[in-house]
Amino acid sequence: MSGVPAAGSSVQAYLHELRDAVDEALEGLLPGLGAPPVLDAALRHALLGGGKRLRPCLTLATAECVGARLGLDSARARTLAMPCACAVEMIHSYSLVHDDLPAMDDDALRRGRPTTHVVYGDGLAILAGDGLLTEAFRVIAAAPSPTAPPGSERSDAERRLRAMAVLATAAGAAGMVGGQAIDLDAAGRVTGRNAPALDRAGLEDMHARKTGALIRAAVVMGAVVSGADEMLIAAVDDYARDLGLAFQIVDDVLDVEGSNAALGKTVGKDAAAGKPTYPSLYGLEVSRRLAVECVDRARATVAAAGLGGRLADIAAWSLARRS
Repeated sequence: MSGVPAAGSSVQAYLHELRDAVDEALEGLLPGLGAPPVLDAALRHALLGGGKRLRPCLTLATAECVGARLGLDSARARTLAMPCACAVEMIHSYSLVHDDLPAMDDDALRRGRPTTHVVYGDGLAILAGDGLLTEAFRVIAAAPSPTAPPGSERSDAERRLRAMAVLATAAGAAGMVGGQAIDLDAAGRVTGRNAPALDRAGLEDMHARKTGALIRAAVVMGAVVSGADEMLIAAVDDYARDLGLAFQIVDDVLDVEGSNAALGKTVGKDAAAGKPTYPSLYGLEVSRRLAVECVDRARATVAAAGLGGRLADIAAWSLARRS
């Protein structure tokens, strides 16, 4: 592995490098799950269907940034963080499988391919999602136990337990699952309830849970497993909070301006379903400005923390992406 690229090299190339490493690791994990062939096929469709791999890339990039501060080389930092990177992508993939179901967002296209339930049916799609969610935590728990990084305040077991707790909180009722519930409620799809009108605070809270929580967990896990102290963990968490909101705002804008081919999913569905989005509340111009403000704060946070690496570049990339 080449590690963190030299200053002037493309962040896009760096993200591709990390994505390839994550894809290789995920491919290697699947045979060890022991799933019967019928389930294995659905798991592969859900997990290995491409995508940006943003969350695991953030885990690895954060581990490299923090590791450099603690004397770890890039390869060592990635080794420490890869189980967490795989776990967060498994949970993200499970969430997409479930979100696409007819009872949720009812989408037929994901990552440029038919969604899992379209190919395998609702029942097997639900089981594939359940399998990915459950196995994600085993991946972290069963990872080899490397020696704790120099200067780390916690043992490997303590860091791993904390990473699992961070991921579970982000994926659970207070985080991603709760955000999806708010989303369903706001779209008028909860039986026996009238759809509430979300203001900016309500919209931000929904996205902080539904999208932002897992992005924050991805970053914080990378810091935790590479031996960061509490001040550094808090700094990267602040960075990820702003990055997650910027990412969602850009997603909302692309749902208006993008194309199915570029995004790999059906565009315009949020508006058609009457879902609240940043463009629907503020218009495209203000939405873009809010995303820029989030990224500016994220970049300032990592600069103030004295972190090098690619976190600031990834934040800037999130504004320019078209998918």
